Amino acid sequence: MELVIKKILYATDLSKNSAYAFQYAMDYAEKHSAQIVILHVIEKLRWADMTELEDNLLIAEQLKSSSSKKENAANSIRKRVNNFCEKMRKNGPACAFNVAAIEVCEGYPANTILEKAEAFDCDMIVMGTHGKGFITHAFLGSVAEKVLRRAKKPVLTIPLPEEDTELSFMD
Repeated sequence: MELVIKKILYATDLSKNSAYAFQYAMDYAEKHSAQIVILHVIEKLRWADMTELEDNLLIAEQLKSSSSKKENAANSIRKRVNNFCEKMRKNGPACAFNVAAIEVCEGYPANTILEKAEAFDCDMIVMGTHGKGFITHAFLGSVAEKVLRRAKKPVLTIPLPEEDTELSFMD
């Protein structure tokens, strides 16, 4: 059976070292002539957080802020991908992959990643993971673990280095 990968969902938290995981997504895309869907999920506020915010902010202001966050994140991703490819071009071959879509949405990260992977008909998911230690992991879990447990397609998790890397999405 031949492995067919036509579309890859790359989920990013926009952290400084997230380009490290993007390099893996890009490599798979190049090897399989696949497209990449870049996804950033702005974590949705829980109802308890919303009611607390009502005391301090008008809901309309917060919704405006949410819309602005999405737009700013999408613009930032476009700029970062261009910068990343420019850096790669200087060090070797140009980026030979196709970004099919850049999606920034609000939701619960693990749920949204799985939903978007299905909606975009992606064949695999690539995402970085921050090893934040046993205690944090034991009580809170991680987005990557939640995706791994529920995914019905391959998931490649890339441990992001704690120290800064030469690869960066930062402007």
